[in-house]
Amino acid sequence: MQFESKVVLVTGGGSGIGKACCRIFAERGARVAVVDIDADKAKSSAEEISRQEGMKGTARAFPGDVSLAPEAQKLVRDVQTALGGVDVLVNNAGIQRYGTAVSASEESWDEVLRVNLKSMFLMSKYALPEMIRRRAGAIVNVGSVQSLGAVTNSIAYVTSKHGVLGLTRSLAIDYGHENIRATCVCPGAIDTPMLRWSASLDPDPERVLRTCEQAHALGRLGQPDEVARLVAFLASEEASFLSGAAYSVDGGMMAPVGGMGFQESGTGASQR
Repeated sequence: MQFESKVVLVTGGGSGIGKACCRIFAERGARVAVVDIDADKAKSSAEEISRQEGMKGTARAFPGDVSLAPEAQKLVRDVQTALGGVDVLVNNAGIQRYGTAVSASEESWDEVLRVNLKSMFLMSKYALPEMIRRRAGAIVNVGSVQSLGAVTNSIAYVTSKHGVLGLTRSLAIDYGHENIRATCVCPGAIDTPMLRWSASLDPDPERVLRTCEQAHALGRLGQPDEVARLVAFLASEEASFLSGAAYSVDGGMMAPVGGMGFQESGTGASQR
């Protein structure tokens, strides 16, 4: 899984899973475009990666809002000009907002769908023409276990992440004949700034984090690097016949019927 001579564009690359993806691609020789709406985070991530000892590739910051068409188009154009194209697109940027069909505001619904789903459409739209010209490329979309199931009070997030899976499948069947692959990664609860922010909304954040840990068969949170390794594999030639599918990296979260809480109530995991 080496990426020498490859250009990898990662959205949401300033922190969490995106930053881990930028690091692993740079370690393996890629020229990495660290794209983030927060210019300071993009710069900090790129500089930290570039300073890392033994780095084979490079990382460069490209700040911008991938959920807005003019900025998404400009970002792709700038990356192509500066780094020589886009061989791999990792659509990772995302946000979380809470609410039900009744309690969620129209504004929060629009915000989540714009950032979590529309941005992936836009970045793919503008990156694909060069991939088509080269007849080669890989798109990895970061979904969630909530691409496959649902939790309460998260209607916009769940809907957006289900949409990511549909987008992935559409890209795969529309562009497979151009030798372009599209896959979806579905993480469980990963120890990222977004998860910590979500936990901080509760009066007892540590309780929330413990609950997240217990939701996984492995009994712990995932780490960003554990997701990034799967993303790198799916983007590599080692995964040359994988397209149009979703791959969970969830510590066994989605395995039990009824969830881990059901198991702990008297069956399955509680019998260990």
